[in-house]
Amino acid sequence: MKIFLLSLSIAVSSMASAQGISQSEKQQLKEELKREIKQEVRQEVMQEMSSQVSRKSKPLSRLEVGGYGEAVYSYNFYSDHYRRYSKAEDHKNDQGHGRFDLPHVVIWLGYDFGKGWSMGTEIEFEHGGTESAIEMEAEETGEYENEIERGGEVALEQFWLQKSFMKQLNVRVGHMVVPVGGTNNAHMPTEFLGVYRPVGENTILPCTWHETGLTIWGRAGAWRYEAMVMPGLDSDRFSTEGWIHDGAGSPYEFKIGNAVAGAARVDNYSVPGLRLSVSGYIGNSFINSLSANNPIYKTTGKSKFDGCKGQVVIGSFDFAYATPTPRRDFVARGAFTYGHLGNSAEISTFNKGMSNSSPSPQENVASAAIAVGVEAGYNFFALSPSLSEQGQKLYLFGRYDYYDSMYKTDDTIVKQEWCGRQRIAFGLNYFPMNQIVVKAEYSLGILKKQYNNEPAISVGIAYAGLFK
Repeated sequence: MKIFLLSLSIAVSSMASAQGISQSEKQQLKEELKREIKQEVRQEVMQEMSSQVSRKSKPLSRLEVGGYGEAVYSYNFYSDHYRRYSKAEDHKNDQGHGRFDLPHVVIWLGYDFGKGWSMGTEIEFEHGGTESAIEMEAEETGEYENEIERGGEVALEQFWLQKSFMKQLNVRVGHMVVPVGGTNNAHMPTEFLGVYRPVGENTILPCTWHETGLTIWGRAGAWRYEAMVMPGLDSDRFSTEGWIHDGAGSPYEFKIGNAVAGAARVDNYSVPGLRLSVSGYIGNSFINSLSANNPIYKTTGKSKFDGCKGQVVIGSFDFAYATPTPRRDFVARGAFTYGHLGNSAEISTFNKGMSNSSPSPQENVASAAIAVGVEAGYNFFALSPSLSEQGQKLYLFGRYDYYDSMYKTDDTIVKQEWCGRQRIAFGLNYFPMNQIVVKAEYSLGILKKQYNNEPAISVGIAYAGLFK
């Protein structure tokens, strides 16, 4: 910088001599040049400092933080006795029961490493998480006792790394949501109108279904595709009421991987505001049991379950429609899901023979299950320009579900008729803003005539969105 100033000083002196400028004028000119140079240097330094700050803050700008959560209260106007189905008449006039719950609270963290690499994690606390403690009982001989203070589950629902080659091709490896059905695809509380997730799919399928595997996905024009390879389900934990619902995940410190399964999904967005989707799953489940080769199930050196695969095949269609913005005054969603389980009789026999200490419910399981649901809502605040400008919405909605976890059974299995039911619901969704919703609904579970119907009211508040 000194050399630069000296050069300018010589240049000014030369110019002044050539033009006959006085000594005082020369000095004044030098001072003005110095001030201009200092100002330029200051601006350069500030720009460089700003650039350095920007570079330092850029990694933070690649971080995404978000999540969703629900807090609800329900009062069920029917018995919660464990024999309310097997001896329905005895519990026809039982008192109802109320329940407070935190169905799902989720924290999402994502990061863009650059060069096409990114990651995502999602931790879910279901029903308030879990709490346990060890206490010394002063009134019981001073013994230590384990106590469960809160039920629920804590689950790592997603943990994946992704390489994006182009919009049409992305490869993701890790723990991810399985892209089967309408609810697994759209399970945030702002994506369905009821207080709880759609009951049909939530009964017969894992929800939210998450597995460790590899996914390839992409979007081209109005089409999006996704294909996933993952471990198969574990038939030990299939049940009468839930069909394969509890067969995902693992009660162990590892996930059994004797069988590999596949899932796929295709979405179409050709019509503005409308998404049409088909999805499916196929995989064996019996050999994914930790107990499948237990010697107690062998007779004369050969297992009577040899050749049992327990193949699970699921097909689903779902859709979602919303009036294109800015109106967005009408929404409608629906899904149809059908599933088949091979060797259901053998699996039922196997599970019922497991020990009481096993993770199996030891119940019969159906060969087929079904879930159908549709909902629609109208935003009455769309009629008010001032409320619409504020981003507020008030949906009046209705919903219908039919589902049966024992839709078809083997001839050797007694079908539980109470597993098949209809459900109607209507209520309100109030959005003070897009990320927050207050919900209220009345629902009626309609069972076959030998059972008691199940009316209920529910209210809740929920949020969903990215915080950063």
